[in-house]
Amino acid sequence: MQRKDVLELANDLLIPGWMQERQKLDVIDKWYRWAPDSLRDKIPNYATTEHKNLAAISETPMLSLVVTTVAQQLVAEAFRSSRGVNTEKITAPWLRNRMFSRQRAIYRAALGYGYSYATAMPGDSGAVLRGRSPRDMYAVYGDVVEDEYPMYYLLVKGDHKYVVDEEAVYTLGEEKNSRGETRLDFIEENIHGIGVAPGVRYSNQIDLEGRTPGEVEPYTQVAERINKTTYDRMLIQHFNSWKVRTATGLDMPNDPADQARVKMLLRQGDILTGEEGVTFGTLDETSPDGLINATEEDMKILAVVTQTPVHALTGNLVNLSADAIAEARAAADLKVHERKVGFGDSNEQLLRLASHIEGRTEDAADFTLRTDWADLQSRSMNQSADALGKMAQMLKIPVELLWDRIPTVTPEIAKAWLEYKKANPSAEEQLAAALNEQSNGVNG
Repeated sequence: MQRKDVLELANDLLIPGWMQERQKLDVIDKWYRWAPDSLRDKIPNYATTEHKNLAAISETPMLSLVVTTVAQQLVAEAFRSSRGVNTEKITAPWLRNRMFSRQRAIYRAALGYGYSYATAMPGDSGAVLRGRSPRDMYAVYGDVVEDEYPMYYLLVKGDHKYVVDEEAVYTLGEEKNSRGETRLDFIEENIHGIGVAPGVRYSNQIDLEGRTPGEVEPYTQVAERINKTTYDRMLIQHFNSWKVRTATGLDMPNDPADQARVKMLLRQGDILTGEEGVTFGTLDETSPDGLINATEEDMKILAVVTQTPVHALTGNLVNLSADAIAEARAAADLKVHERKVGFGDSNEQLLRLASHIEGRTEDAADFTLRTDWADLQSRSMNQSADALGKMAQMLKIPVELLWDRIPTVTPEIAKAWLEYKKANPSAEEQLAAALNEQSNGVNG
């Protein structure tokens, strides 16, 4: 693009679109993090400092927990290809860019905001992969559902803005004219020569109209109810959680200081006495039980609509059998599996893009590439060993192919075991090899 076209695209489309989207994402970010501000905003202006402080400590980051519950189960551990080729070259950019640790930030952003991005650019030692927050990157697609890559995107980093298309990265800055007005200034153009705008979208959910709801925005009203109920309980706890003793018919002095001393004596005395006509009584405290139950009900509703295990939100996991726990996790497991399909497809697209950047044509066209996700289910070693043993015995699966299915055993460890086995064959394997060699010699 020409310099004039880049500035026009940024001013007329990309920057206004990014600013509008950023406003929506900033609201989601407050709920996703821990500062929704909605409860404090709804307290009257004449509220006391005590009420404002109680409102502040009543806000609980429940939606952050909803995101975390899913994100903690998403770890891409390895990649496999049905072509039967060694995937070391395909996965080299993933390892070189430390994506095993950085991938979770991409998934968390996609879960929280509804979508996130990863970009790939040529570097000195190969493709450079980076995760991008949707608050900092705005992409425009020809067909938001069908297109694999955007037509162009805007990346905002500090004081600079970068417009990226299929040809180059255009760096823009800001300058002020003599009247103090700020306008965009074209700084430089860097040709990347990839052929596409190298941004890969990670969608929490995407429908046929391109909408991408996350795990926060649809449920803010439920979370707001939880905060409101907690605030009401805090008011009771702070102002009405104890009995109030009453005394009527007392002759009180007129001086306020003397009245305070009398009240202090009545408060500290073990035995209260009075003249004729004086009566003593108590006002009962307000029970918070109803509000505590209401909070639990709100959390159950949040668990249902977000497909989150109830015990993950309430911490109530008592006297449940293994089958009951599995049933309680069924909906959550389905949700996690759906996210693995979508995020896995984006991982594979990112690696194909990296292969294209590094000039590996066959790897760039490998649509059989699949993501292997780490099994993070809470199972005992005995359960896993029993299941894998039955698979090897009953289904005749070679045991070497099951090694990386053992909990805590990574593909790298399984590969090291296989190499050790080949280098150190057992006595039976050595005998079989000798007999086979002898047989071949006789036949030859």
